[in-house]
Amino acid sequence: MELRRFLAAADERGWLQTITAPVDPRYEIARLLHAMDERLTRFTRVEGWPGQLVAGAFARREYVALALGVPVERLLETLVRALDQPQAPMLLERGRCQEVVREGSDASRLPILTHLPGDGGSYVTAGVAIIKDALGRRNAAFHRLMLLPATDGAGRFTARLVEGRGTHTAWQQANGPLPMAVCIGAPMSVQLAAAMSPASGVDELGIANALVPAPLVRAIGLDLEVPAESEVVLEGYLTPELGDEGPFLDLTRTRDPLRQQPYFVVERVTHRRDPIYQALLPGGREHRLLMGMPREPTIYAAVSRVCACR
Repeated sequence: MELRRFLAAADERGWLQTITAPVDPRYEIARLLHAMDERLTRFTRVEGWPGQLVAGAFARREYVALALGVPVERLLETLVRALDQPQAPMLLERGRCQEVVREGSDASRLPILTHLPGDGGSYVTAGVAIIKDALGRRNAAFHRLMLLPATDGAGRFTARLVEGRGTHTAWQQANGPLPMAVCIGAPMSVQLAAAMSPASGVDELGIANALVPAPLVRAIGLDLEVPAESEVVLEGYLTPELGDEGPFLDLTRTRDPLRQQPYFVVERVTHRRDPIYQALLPGGREHRLLMGMPREPTIYAAVSRVCACR
């Protein structure tokens, strides 16, 4: 289910809280989300941003069940089936994520949150990164992005790549820059699939499409396909050069240290009209559920190899 349809359905059920007062992406939004126990929240007047900002989309299992159109008690069964039986997504000629195309690196226009004093900078925390490895196989995964000051070059981030995983391996094997697209406000099924850990070579976007149909569209300037119903897409590349990333709060609620990580250079930004920016509070309820629940099918499969798993 695309993010907008999910928000409308959640609003009908009284689950969506809307904040109409002006809010500042620097500390204030993160502080409010924490104070509200990460309820599904929409901010309509974000300083410097013409659209809306939402957070908390994965803070409750009930939200995920609504997005997938299944009862809560069938979530595990649904995830297991999609992991076992990926389905190739449809490729569209045009996608809503490309209703507006902005050439050049204007990613700093986004309402990227600054979360805590002591953080290395403002962070994109709900972006699904899509790359292709040396064999042309797609990989989709979450990677946080730290926005660098304008003095370090407009439209540049440092991207946290966990060592030994798909994106990091592809970046190491690339002979030069590695093309990458980062989708913010991607369909809910895409975000779930991106948090899974399928076997090497299994297309996460195929898993997403098996959960709920999630068509793709070709990126404007990259040899990549992106979810057509994403709200915002950053097109660019990971460089061989490294820069400072961190400190930042991790899933364990401990602060990650300063690291040297590759730069992500943005070449263009595409988005829907009146785009919705999605944020995720690091170390909180939503972070734990989004990174934990999609691992349940992998655990289930492992346990099922040695006993009857109920």
